[in-house]
Amino acid sequence: MENSINFTLKPGTVESLQAYSELLHKDISMMMEEALEAYFAEVQKRLLEKNMADENAMTNLDYDEFWDGVEF
Repeated sequence: MENSINFTLKPGTVESLQAYSELLHKDISMMMEEALEAYFAEVQKRLLEKNMADENAMTNLDYDEFWDGVEF
């Protein structure tokens, strides 16, 4: 069962899709699927990097800074 989504592309994008489809001998749907998979992988990579950076920002104190003011 396939889901469908309606969306609009600029005329130049449609022309590029048609040209690359002919050049690469690929179906436009397959090209769109591949492009979206690459986009999603890139976005996921950036989100993971951002989450790691945010996590590191919360834990970047050195030993002395962390224990400053704590009495033993």
